[in-house]
Amino acid sequence: MSDTHEHQAARPEIAGLEQELMLVGRHSALRSPHGAAPGPEARLDRSAYILLSRIEIDGPLSIGQLADAFGLDTSTVNRQTAAMLRGGLAERIADPDGGMARKLRITPEGERRMHAYRAWVVTGLADLLDDWTEQDVTAFGGYLARFNEAIERKEGRPWPRTGG
Repeated sequence: MSDTHEHQAARPEIAGLEQELMLVGRHSALRSPHGAAPGPEARLDRSAYILLSRIEIDGPLSIGQLADAFGLDTSTVNRQTAAMLRGGLAERIADPDGGMARKLRITPEGERRMHAYRAWVVTGLADLLDDWTEQDVTAFGGYLARFNEAIERKEGRPWPRTGG
C-alpha cells in the first residue's frame, strides 16, 4: 500500500476534507455570488484583488516584496501588477523609506474597485449563508482562519490579518 493510501486509511476524515475542499473550487456561486458578474464598478480579477488586499494591509510594496509574500516568481508578479498598472488600479512610486526599488501603491480607483468587489462578495456570501446561524458562520470562519494559518506556518508566509 502506498504512503498516500496508508495515510487515507489511518485518517479517513482527511480524505473527506480533501474531497470537500476540491468541491469548493467548482462552485460558480463563489465566483459569482449573485449569479452574475459584478458590475463594472466592482470588476476585478482574482490576482488583482488579492494583490491589492495585501498592499492595502502592508502599504506600498515592491515587486520583490509581493513575490516573497506570495511565494511567486517575480516575473509572474510583474505580469499581474502590469495589468493593475494598465488598469489604473495601482501606481509606481519611489520607496517611501528611501530604498532603491520602486513600490506599488493602490490608486483611489483601485481602492474604490477593491472595496466594491469585496462588498459584492460579502453580500453574496451573506445570501449564500442566509440560513446559517451567527454561531455557525463564526465557527466556520474560525476554522477557515485556523486552516489558513496552518498553511501559512508551513509555507513561512503569514498573511497579516486586520481583524475582519
